[in-house]
Amino acid sequence: MSRIGRLPVVIPAGVTVEIKENNDVIVKGPKGTLEKVLPIEMEIKQEDGHVIVTRPNDLKKMKSLHGLTRTLIHNMVVGVSEGYEKALEVNGVGYKAAKQGKKLVLSLGYSHPVEMEDPEGLEAVVEGNKITVKGINKEKVGQYAAEIRDKRRPEPYKGKGIKYIDEVIRRKVGKTGKK
Repeated sequence: MSRIGRLPVVIPAGVTVEIKENNDVIVKGPKGTLEKVLPIEMEIKQEDGHVIVTRPNDLKKMKSLHGLTRTLIHNMVVGVSEGYEKALEVNGVGYKAAKQGKKLVLSLGYSHPVEMEDPEGLEAVVEGNKITVKGINKEKVGQYAAEIRDKRRPEPYKGKGIKYIDEVIRRKVGKTGKK
């Protein structure tokens, strides 16, 4: 059995899970509503405050779908109850981030400011050189944070660029002069 797929997903208070035909799962909670169509092969049941995912057989594909399906449901439940956030840091002389309404304006050493519109359901908060992306959908939060980071990735010589707060940049030694 899949060690992750076997675990039941606990539904916290204030969260409702609705399982429709063709494994269309709708999760409602205090922060919002998420809907996802999950693999049809898996059997999803709701029993006394838990969601249980079972697989039909032990084929390799079914084993991998088992853990995936359970994790996706868990991410939806956590998203509508607590939400997700990802923090980025802007490093470099003259590099800065600012918020103008729903737009994130980044000054990253280019000849122009880089403007990014917050996607629907997500919010970027700027505090000094720190950008925090918040939302209920884990996938969209991670994607938007990755897109922000891609505007100027951290470089290994001076460490300039946008990096995740917990990311470690492997530094390299620069050029040495002639003797």
